[in-house]
Amino acid sequence: MKNAVVLVSGGMDSAVVIAIAREQGFAVHALSVRYGQRHTSELDAADRVSKSLGAVAHKTVNVDLRSIGGSALTDETISVPTDDDGHAIGQAAAKDAIPVTYVPARNTIMLSVALGWAEVLGAADIFCGVNAVDYSGYPDCRPEFIAAFQSLANLATKAGVEGAGLRVHAPLQFMSKADIVREGLRLGVDFAETVSCYKADDQGRACGHCDACRLRAEGFIAAGVADPTRYV
Repeated sequence: MKNAVVLVSGGMDSAVVIAIAREQGFAVHALSVRYGQRHTSELDAADRVSKSLGAVAHKTVNVDLRSIGGSALTDETISVPTDDDGHAIGQAAAKDAIPVTYVPARNTIMLSVALGWAEVLGAADIFCGVNAVDYSGYPDCRPEFIAAFQSLANLATKAGVEGAGLRVHAPLQFMSKADIVREGLRLGVDFAETVSCYKADDQGRACGHCDACRLRAEGFIAAGVADPTRYV
C-alpha cells in the first residue's frame, strides 16, 4: 500500500476523505492541527474517526494561530455568526467579503505541515476535504488554491524535485453536502462520530445555529437521511 497523508479536522468532510483514500488503496496517515481553535472536541473526533476508519497513524501537530487571531474561531472577542442574530449562510460571500470564521492562512499552513510529513514518509499523495460548493466562501477552499499549492509543493521540496512528484487530492471539491453524505454512507462512515460545529461544547455537541451546523443539517435533509448529530 502506498502512504498518503490525510488532513483530518474531525468533521464529516474529512472523515469521508479518509474513507475515500482507504478505498483507493492508500495507507492513511491522518494529520490534525491544534491551531488554537476555541473548542477542541473536534480533535477528539478526529482521533475517533481516524481509528474507526482504519488509519495506520494519527498525529496532531500544534500551531499557535490564536496568537495571530483575526478569526471568530481563534479570537474570543469575535463572535461566531449564527441564525439567532439574523445571519444567513453565504451572506458575507454574497457581499464579496470573507466571513469572520475564515482563519487566516489556515489551509495553507495545514497543507504545508502535511507536505512536510509526506516527505518524511515518502508519500507522494496528500488528501484534504476542502469543498467549493456547499461552503462559507473561504478563499483557501477554491480549486485554484489547491492547484497552486500542488505546484508549490513540487517546486519547494526535495521530494518534488527528485521524486515522482507530489499530488494534492481534494475529492470532495465539487460535491454538494448531500453528495458527501451519500458517499460517506456508501463507504461506511459513522457521521455520529464527527464534529463540525464552530461552537461545539466539550462533549462535542453542536449548537445547530452556525454556518457549519446549518450546512451539515441541510446536507442530511437533501440526502434524505436522518441527522445523527448530537445537539446541545
